[in-house]
Amino acid sequence: MGNAVLVHGAWSDGSVWQEVVGHLHQQGHQALSVQLPMTSLADDIAWTRRHIDAMEGPLTLVGHSYGGTVISGAALDRPQADSLVFVAAYVPEEGETVGTLSDRGAEMPGRAALRFAADGWSHVDPALFGDALAHDLPPRLARSLAAAQKPTHAACLTAPAPRGAWHELPCGYVLSAEDRILDPRLQRWFAARAGAVVTELPSSHLSPLSHPGEVAAAISATLERARGVPRTDPRRIRPRSGSRPRATDRGAGRSVRFPLAPRSERS
Repeated sequence: MGNAVLVHGAWSDGSVWQEVVGHLHQQGHQALSVQLPMTSLADDIAWTRRHIDAMEGPLTLVGHSYGGTVISGAALDRPQADSLVFVAAYVPEEGETVGTLSDRGAEMPGRAALRFAADGWSHVDPALFGDALAHDLPPRLARSLAAAQKPTHAACLTAPAPRGAWHELPCGYVLSAEDRILDPRLQRWFAARAGAVVTELPSSHLSPLSHPGEVAAAISATLERARGVPRTDPRRIRPRSGSRPRATDRGAGRSVRFPLAPRSERS
């Protein structure tokens, strides 16, 4: 039905999307997860564009966290990119950086877990990783993610962003209401600035792993809106608990909130 290119954030890699990709494939979409070099913003944008160019037909770019900055730049001058989805992600204006945008929000406890070396490379303290990024994931999985995290160079986080493609493209935003590293109120401000349709989840920062079905549903809905495909099955935007989401008007888009499902019922 549609194509999606998925871009991970800092201190992570493409495996963060593994369950989301599975859901998208089940829904008939093609999905490709990018492995960023994490050496600079320019390198990450260039690498993402290689993946865009490798796909045929229109596509939706999806970015998690820092990946929002990457997709916003990578979509420029790529006409096949016709929509964007930001997942607990930054939505920068031209000249803004991840650091300056983070400072617009509240001081989040998870930021205390970040460690920067003199050579510019950074990581999340493994002992604090779970609480900072993944408090709603099983502890064993959080420890594995901490051990396998991909170092991120400061050049990714301090480089000024190019003009954002979100000015021209329809957007979705998946907001993590229980995020401990990226202020949820700042996320809401990002969504409003982009005029995005909002899906709000009771999630940590790593919603692609803790709520993959709901994240995939938001991506699928954006794919369908961008291509004018009617959404005939409302169950595709419901949480696994079976509770009906509440839709309300918020800003320029619609906000859909998913109540928290019991852990045994989460995807």
